Amino acid sequence: MGGVRWAFPCASWRPRREEWLLAARLVQPEEKERIGRLVFARDAKAALAGRLLMRKLIAEKLCIPWNEIHLERTSKGKPFLANAILSACSNYNFNVSHQGDYAVLAAEPELQVGVDVMKTSLPGSSSIPNFFHIMKRQFTETEWGVIKSMNNEWMQLGMFHRHWALKESFLKAIGVGIGFNLQRIEFNVSPLQLEIGKVYKETQMLLDGDKEEEWTFEETRLDDYHHVAVALGKQEGYGQQHSDVCSTEPNQPQFTLLTFEDLVACGIPMAPEDCACWDNFCSKQETPVKQSSHSR
Repeated sequence: MGGVRWAFPCASWRPRREEWLLAARLVQPEEKERIGRLVFARDAKAALAGRLLMRKLIAEKLCIPWNEIHLERTSKGKPFLANAILSACSNYNFNVSHQGDYAVLAAEPELQVGVDVMKTSLPGSSSIPNFFHIMKRQFTETEWGVIKSMNNEWMQLGMFHRHWALKESFLKAIGVGIGFNLQRIEFNVSPLQLEIGKVYKETQMLLDGDKEEEWTFEETRLDDYHHVAVALGKQEGYGQQHSDVCSTEPNQPQFTLLTFEDLVACGIPMAPEDCACWDNFCSKQETPVKQSSHSR
């Protein structure tokens, strides 16, 4: 079982009635209920896509029938497979993220894995300098130096989101929640410019001032606006064995863009059809109404 990188363009997905009703039958009932409580259609589509990505992965890679997969969350909210399965499969790790226009998944055998996607977008009602001032404590002085060295404010904002995705990918890989001091981790990003679709692994991380040799960070731009970071670290208990496994791996896979048909290809419904969940989805506004500039 090799690594997996998948992306689904959830924002541009305009589900038909039969698609949404099928998708709702392909997740656990408590997941469907939680998604139904989300206020905006954008968030409901992203959350549902994230659950479908996980189930597709487990069904295809671990060969567990879709309707027998049972997902739970850790105390920090990280999803994990709760099925009692062979120990050979128990270290197949996965993580999902959804933000902006995509839901993404990264999975690896025997490695800790965290993934984060960030869309470069203007910070609502705040100017970019004010936004940076508010977020000042999230990055080190060195990181701010790189961010503010970019040629214009839009490029600075892109570099900000690139650093944010890297930090989030690491925190998700180690499974910690809110409260971790982000200034403990510092990224030396390389190269400064990333081509769309290419996978980069040159960026390095310092933890409490020391270079972390056991962590690798993959970076990819899905398009002009979306940056994805994948954190890969040693699985506890594997010791030096992990390095040997990694050294034989080919170049890490690029993100494969999936269609809705791809997402549900091996799906087996877990519940009867519930027409009310379509009505619920149709009642949702797609996104929040943006505040006008004069309302600051």
